[in-house]
Amino acid sequence: MSKNEFALPDVGEGLTEAEIVTWAVKPGDTVHLNQVICEIETAKSLVEIPSPFEGEIAELLVETGTTVPVGTAILRMVGDDTDPAPAPAPVTAAADAGAPATAAAESAEAAPAEASNDDENSGAVLVGYGTGGAVKSRRRPGGQPLVVLGKAETAEPPVAGKVYVKPPVRKLAKDLGVDLTRVAGSGAGGEILRDDVHAAASGASTGGAVAGGRGAGELRAAVTSSFGSGGAREERVPVKGIRKVVAAAMVESKFTAPHTSVFLEVDATRTMKFVKRLKQNEAFADVRVSPLLVMARAVIWALARNPEVNSAWAGDEIIRRNYVNLGIAAATPRGLVVPNIKDAHELSLVELAEAIGTLTKRARDGVTQPAEMQQGTVTITNVGVFGVDFGLPILNPGETAIVAMGSIKEKPWVVKGKVRPRMVTTVGGSFDHRVIDGDVISRFVADIAAVLERPELLLS
Repeated sequence: MSKNEFALPDVGEGLTEAEIVTWAVKPGDTVHLNQVICEIETAKSLVEIPSPFEGEIAELLVETGTTVPVGTAILRMVGDDTDPAPAPAPVTAAADAGAPATAAAESAEAAPAEASNDDENSGAVLVGYGTGGAVKSRRRPGGQPLVVLGKAETAEPPVAGKVYVKPPVRKLAKDLGVDLTRVAGSGAGGEILRDDVHAAASGASTGGAVAGGRGAGELRAAVTSSFGSGGAREERVPVKGIRKVVAAAMVESKFTAPHTSVFLEVDATRTMKFVKRLKQNEAFADVRVSPLLVMARAVIWALARNPEVNSAWAGDEIIRRNYVNLGIAAATPRGLVVPNIKDAHELSLVELAEAIGTLTKRARDGVTQPAEMQQGTVTITNVGVFGVDFGLPILNPGETAIVAMGSIKEKPWVVKGKVRPRMVTTVGGSFDHRVIDGDVISRFVADIAAVLERPELLLS
């Protein structure tokens, strides 16, 4: 590889290959040190790649949507003497107390007054590359660079006819088959938001049907449109990225750890009333409150009473964790991810609500970093949000328990000898029978149910 070519780097997570999702530059652009040049999708997350040099782009060597091995030349600069500055050992996403590299960059950009006195060598450090000069922000508030038809946004004002969209939203549009040039953005300056993409996808799939119901003919047309007509009867989708990793992890977990499952129906009427009271509490005014918050606190409370559950099988020994890194399974356009809240047992109820909100938003926006998905101790999956009564999940590798909560519905329930309508759900999960036995599992699930039935226990 010549001096003026830039190879796909290992971003510090043992990367072997990655897909180029979005180019933020194009031939002819002049790039500066640490300027984001592209976004890649690794097996675990979306990662922005900064430039380790300055100069003019001559050629993009890899098209978007292409997966290439680490070390492959992806970009060429103008001139024969361009020599990328040597990079130090890659900084993992777990560095700096687990803060994502992109977040560190945003902090550096937001607080220039706190930079080093050596201004010429100061600047944001991204994905392990050194710094060498002040870095001008190319971001809007919110942390993600906007892409204008494949080009990173500059400081110029919005221009009519251009499409402003963040990389995760562009990836969502690609996955849903939405043509962004036909989508009207509802965000500031015409920026296309996730809701705009979902609305466009929904409109395309329903054939523009109006709300309030469709006739048999419209339904047939929608079905025909969904399955296609006149095209190929089958298509093959490559298994890569996070889908490939999830598949391997689930197979390993399912056929390595002996799963055992228990579940219990619970009267969650008081939980629903408790959630309603929290929403009216000023302390929770700026955070989202849902039954998942009560469930999360219930799991932490039950772990304190049954510490054996907060363990991991390690062959000839069992590792007992004296901390709780609470994983929340999140369905995203990229697939299933399980980021976790570090030291969740130390958080107040308000802090836990804030952490859940941040975690789920980052997952939904596709910016969850590898460090956020590592070192989990127990996982919660809320299948109820999909209207499902219950499901038996597969353990997250390295953990002994995954707890599931089904939908909360009004059902007939016997209260003091009389049948009354109550808000009922099902809780339970899957457990590694190598680590814990049925009595511990049953007590653990019963303790979670007790909190959902009497959430005042959270205050004890």
